Amino acid sequence: MACCKTVSRLFFEQNAKMMNMLRIAVQSKGRLYDDTMALFQEAGIELSKAKRSLLLAAVDFPLEALFLRDDDIPQSVANGVADVGIVGENEYVEKGETAVLIKRLGFSKCRLSLAIPRDEDYQGVQWFEGKTIATSYPSILERFLKEKGIRAGTHEISGSVEIAPGIGLADAIFDIVSSGSTLVSNRLKEVEVVMRSEALLIGNRGLSGEKRAILDELLFRFAAVQEAAGKKYVLLNAPKDHLSEITKLLPGMKSPTITPLADEGWVSVQSVITEKHFWEIIGKLKALGAEGILVIPIEKMIR
Repeated sequence: MACCKTVSRLFFEQNAKMMNMLRIAVQSKGRLYDDTMALFQEAGIELSKAKRSLLLAAVDFPLEALFLRDDDIPQSVANGVADVGIVGENEYVEKGETAVLIKRLGFSKCRLSLAIPRDEDYQGVQWFEGKTIATSYPSILERFLKEKGIRAGTHEISGSVEIAPGIGLADAIFDIVSSGSTLVSNRLKEVEVVMRSEALLIGNRGLSGEKRAILDELLFRFAAVQEAAGKKYVLLNAPKDHLSEITKLLPGMKSPTITPLADEGWVSVQSVITEKHFWEIIGKLKALGAEGILVIPIEKMIR
């Protein structure tokens, strides 16, 4: 009897723990999977190492990852199988589910484009009139054609859309494009960009207060990681007579940190600059007499 009570107690304790975990649907493979796992790692969320499991719990964070096909994620979040999900914008828009957009994540960027055989003479969207277009995204395509007043047939294909014109299945394709190398290898050319896509964090409309609190902490960690992306922490010695010009180049998060040095004519300046303008700014700093410039990568940035 005591044994049965112990088993029952453990069962209810386990269920209670599961109720307080946030379940996030994640693509099971591909570039979006890789980028998502990298984000988790940067955010300090380590998933258990079980192999071939559809559901993995985080080691030290109240979260479990549910691995699904990308096109199953919007519905799984909308109907509550998962609380939130990371999915490509292309799938989110195509499925039209009731899951809400929580945050744009800024990675796994691509575009949905129309492409035609390389040797075709393309003068505009009227080229598609009366043509057949192969795609895995019929809803987005049909809306675009309707907006443009184009009457064209659609042939829905799941995967390997780019081979359709070559085997005579369609005249053109509508598919995801990243680098464009797949189009080139199949003798196709991109002619119309219909929409741009990136990874989105989407959520169920009925999250409990407990799960919303976990989500808020997750968003806080994601924001700290993303804020640091593309930024460098810079320390340098600057002559006081050029300090005004130097601080204008280094706004930092609010303003640069300035510390007097033993040499009365010099100060130490600390700030944050973006990778995009890094070399341009460094060149200007050197021209103004800055010395001993030390550049440090930033892992996290919390505002």
